[in-house]
Amino acid sequence: MTIEKNRRFTYLALLSAVAIALNLLESIYIGPIFGVLRLGLANIAALLALKLMGRKEMIIVNVMRVVIGNLLRGTIFSSTFWISSGGVILSSAAMTVLDRMDSSLLFTSIIGSVAHSSGQVLIVSFLYRQAGMAAILPYLLLGSIPTGILIGTVAQLVLTRIRPLKMN
Repeated sequence: MTIEKNRRFTYLALLSAVAIALNLLESIYIGPIFGVLRLGLANIAALLALKLMGRKEMIIVNVMRVVIGNLLRGTIFSSTFWISSGGVILSSAAMTVLDRMDSSLLFTSIIGSVAHSSGQVLIVSFLYRQAGMAAILPYLLLGSIPTGILIGTVAQLVLTRIRPLKMN
């Protein structure tokens, strides 16, 4: 491996570890707000991966976060895993499209948050055969906007401080 490949791999591993740590921290110590909303702190690492390294690396960080986070919590392949996976798949797809459109980090974060909530509701509706779950979607989407703003703002602040490390 070249030095550049080692460097990229190291940053990818670090961002994945940060995403996993933030995911575990949030699930253990912070918990849901109003019983259903989570801040999505791990998305900070995903947004950083997207802007510093690229779309493929953002997807790797998200997959690592879901798989290893659920593995460490003992919920691998449970409904929690599938619900989380649904949210991550849809949000990763949305953030990939927005990155291709050269969207701002803040807008990407907000739409990613909205897509994550939508993906989770789709999976819950499918798993539990509850089409009525769609009734909660407007409330989740309303909560996704401020959390997306918060996470996008934090990611932007971090990005300005590590700009000299930008890899592209």
